[in-house]
Amino acid sequence: MRLLFRFFGFLFAAGTILFLVVVGATAGLLWHFSQGLPDYTQLRDYEPPVMTRVHAADGSLIAEYAHERRLYLPIQAVPKLVTNAFISAEDKNFYEHNGLDFSGIMRAGRVFLENYGSHRRPQGASTITQQVAKNFLLTNEVSFERKIKEALLAIRIERTYSKDRILELYLNEIYLGFGAYGVAAASLLYFDKSVQELTIPEAAYLAALPKAPSDLHPFRNRDRAIERRNYVIDRMREDGYITAAQAEEARKAPLNVTVRTRGAHIAGAEYFAEEVRRAVMEKYDEKRLYEGGLSVRTTLDPKMQVMARKAFVDGLVAFDEQQGYRGAISKVDVSGDWGVKLADVHAYTDIAPWRLAVVLNVSDQAARIGFQPAREPGGAVVRDRQVGNIPLDGVKWAKQASDKFRPVTKVSQVLSPGDVIYVEPTAQDATQYRLRQPPEISGAMVVMDTQTGRVLAIVGGFSFDQSQFDRATQAMRQPGSSFKPVVYSTALDNGYTPSTVVMDAPIEIDQGPGLPPWRPENYSAGHFYGPQTLRFGIEQSRNVMTVRLAQEVGMPLIAEYARRLGVYDNLPNYLAYALGAGETTVMRQVTAYSMFANGGRRIQPTFIDRIQDRYGHTIYKHDQRDCRGCDAQAWSNQPEPTLVDHREQVLDPMTAYQITSMLEGVVQRGTGTALRAVGKPIAGKTGTTNEEKDAWFVGYTPEIAVGVYIGYDKPRHIGRGATGGHLAAPIVRDFLKVALADKPALEFRVPPGIKLIRIDPKSGLRAAPGQPGAILEAFKPGTAPPDYNAVIGATNPDGTPVAVSPEAESAARTGRGLW
Repeated sequence: MRLLFRFFGFLFAAGTILFLVVVGATAGLLWHFSQGLPDYTQLRDYEPPVMTRVHAADGSLIAEYAHERRLYLPIQAVPKLVTNAFISAEDKNFYEHNGLDFSGIMRAGRVFLENYGSHRRPQGASTITQQVAKNFLLTNEVSFERKIKEALLAIRIERTYSKDRILELYLNEIYLGFGAYGVAAASLLYFDKSVQELTIPEAAYLAALPKAPSDLHPFRNRDRAIERRNYVIDRMREDGYITAAQAEEARKAPLNVTVRTRGAHIAGAEYFAEEVRRAVMEKYDEKRLYEGGLSVRTTLDPKMQVMARKAFVDGLVAFDEQQGYRGAISKVDVSGDWGVKLADVHAYTDIAPWRLAVVLNVSDQAARIGFQPAREPGGAVVRDRQVGNIPLDGVKWAKQASDKFRPVTKVSQVLSPGDVIYVEPTAQDATQYRLRQPPEISGAMVVMDTQTGRVLAIVGGFSFDQSQFDRATQAMRQPGSSFKPVVYSTALDNGYTPSTVVMDAPIEIDQGPGLPPWRPENYSAGHFYGPQTLRFGIEQSRNVMTVRLAQEVGMPLIAEYARRLGVYDNLPNYLAYALGAGETTVMRQVTAYSMFANGGRRIQPTFIDRIQDRYGHTIYKHDQRDCRGCDAQAWSNQPEPTLVDHREQVLDPMTAYQITSMLEGVVQRGTGTALRAVGKPIAGKTGTTNEEKDAWFVGYTPEIAVGVYIGYDKPRHIGRGATGGHLAAPIVRDFLKVALADKPALEFRVPPGIKLIRIDPKSGLRAAPGQPGAILEAFKPGTAPPDYNAVIGATNPDGTPVAVSPEAESAARTGRGLW
């Protein structure tokens, strides 16, 4: 008996010692691993990378920018359906445990022992809190050391933060595939809807993804994805979050994933979105753009953008088709499954409703075509094959560029089987198509708010997918005669009037030793009108008159006004630059014309109205005007709020109106008469560069300014008669017709001090009572129509200007000028 007691005493002592050793060793290990733990208190101030979202002026989404596509949602904004789905899938005891789920640990341990030596990855037993510890503070290393650290951190996190805070961190950080981090971004990317709109099967699918997003790909591994989704639905039913009937209905639902586009979300806004991206990058930095969670409200008017792009593309295509058909884009073999071969041909994605197609067979009267099939998000070509027809009328324009005089009488003259082409459905019958070709010629278009400089629409070329070079802001081109309003406004701002007479006659400019004299010519070479008013000179775009005026005013002064108006930073002092020989951009030209329209106030063109940080604080605002009285708490018969404009006055308001009135004459009587069809007050100026390499029109109403240039990217002769009035002006006309269709006709505001006096537009002299053809001309205080004209460019032997009576002027106009 004594031996038995000794034996049990020995066992007790040994057990106690072993227990103490184990406890000590465990405590030592825990102490050892706890020494190198990351600082979990940083979760309190956690700011995850959040994507920047760019919105149009009406709030519609334009684009999103992110390295990790994430939208941060507070837990209060996440629906219970979504949180319940994730808890059922990942941690059913989340609200009961203190960071560790011991039943789950025992289950994982048993599976580990069963699979020991099989090289299978151990089953996880991590709680949501442990996953937060791993995702935020540790690595994905598979080791017992990492699991111990994870467990220690989970316990400490549970002691420090509430369950809701832990769940908020988890739901915003977890990676869910397709580049989406967090449930808000995943909801948009997988289903193109907010988390508040998710259904039970959709929420269950998202909750199934954290384990292995790539293995549950909705297209490549569809069956497995549905199986895992249904597993989560069953867990939700077992946990009491949904009823059996709801679970049964959810299990039967198909997995309808609608992958959200990553390009511009507004048709034709790709160039605009890229300009905004560059602007934010310049203002802040790449990290702030892609991770800062900025909310950027832009100036884009989506409806106006669609109108501008259509008018511009239609203009390019119409001109390009006049040059003839250049042939198919490429050739493919149409034997067998032509769809797979056609799917490999790159098609521009931003030129809808154009579609890429291949010619399957051809007859004299029609061609049968097959359309490029779409690809599933997983990359596979869809099985469906769509076909259509091109009738003879759809190819009649397609004369060969080498023989544009030979009419097209058969479709087979133009198309052959295997030709890869673009087509567009006809307006009369959507089942019939018209042959199209991407134009060789390009250009740009800008629409701007004249009062603020807000860019309402921009077209940087035919297709952003074809070329990301934004010709509206990056292409430096000669503006030609569209620069002349700067020359004339300089003169008007320095004592000249619209009735000032300048000689339209040949002139020679001495260019210095060793250089031949420069003899500027009008577009109508060899034809001159003699003494004419400034108004006539700009309306008819007379080059020689402009050179004489620039010579009189002085190029240094013109260069200063060009700088003030933002057209050039440093214009050289050569008279050729008065005719637009320098290079500038459409954006700069439109900005300058906007200042004519707004009364001479400086504006800065902008694509952005305001920027807010991730917390909703405004960190940038374009409009810097002061609103006095806008902060009143209540109405107490105080004066109405007023906007105080501190912007610089770069041009006298009366000068701005004078040049506007003269540019209205360009539209009514001059080179821009194509715009008369709009039927509303419009001012503007055409421009055609040397050798007809570029065609311009810049015009404006009291509210918006529009600029267009057309030309080849590598400048070359466009064609005989390719002037701004014939190519660019019709594009602006077509745009303004639809943009202003539902808007009232607004007259340009006449500033205080301006006198409107009836004059003879031919002589610039005061009109006689009842004189036919007289017009109202704008004069500043202290000026008036003269009784006779002193002609700039015509001098007496003693050097004084020639005075021309109306009779002498009439005689001069019938000849070739004074010299």
